[in-house]
Amino acid sequence: MVIRDAVENDLPAILGIYNDVIRTSTAVYATEPVTLENRRAWLETRRTRGFPVVVSVEADEVTGFASFGEWRAPSGYRYTVEHSVHVRSDLRGHGHGSGLVDTLIGRALAMRLHVMIGGIDAANLDSIRFHERLGFARAGEFHEVGHKFGRWLNLVLMQRMLGSPGAPRHV
Repeated sequence: MVIRDAVENDLPAILGIYNDVIRTSTAVYATEPVTLENRRAWLETRRTRGFPVVVSVEADEVTGFASFGEWRAPSGYRYTVEHSVHVRSDLRGHGHGSGLVDTLIGRALAMRLHVMIGGIDAANLDSIRFHERLGFARAGEFHEVGHKFGRWLNLVLMQRMLGSPGAPRHV
């Protein structure tokens, strides 16, 4: 498996993975599939803002993707980011997610960020355990903030401390 920066040609595979997550799980609270144009705009916005988008690749196929971006808009939060990671359903549990998040953590450290946050559906115990193994700790839970598949969903926030913030960056 290779992990590298995402390129435009990766977008159809990223779209396929993301829409599968939307259709089949509560890992994302979106209820409608997104378009290729949506993912293209997302990639461009991340790049413009200086945030990474990385993909895992095996046998020339994108098997997962991950990114981080602003957690909240006011500049006082500029050392905190929220990440997302999604792996093709047939390859979950095979190290792709760990490799992607480890890469994001390295990028965040290089950017001298202080905290990385993940929002995880409270019923997704596999993802919660996955994040705990990567050094994330539960920071709180919001009850019934999402609604999908006819039920209310609780959101767990997990955070990983990265170190002391560095020189201010403009976000």
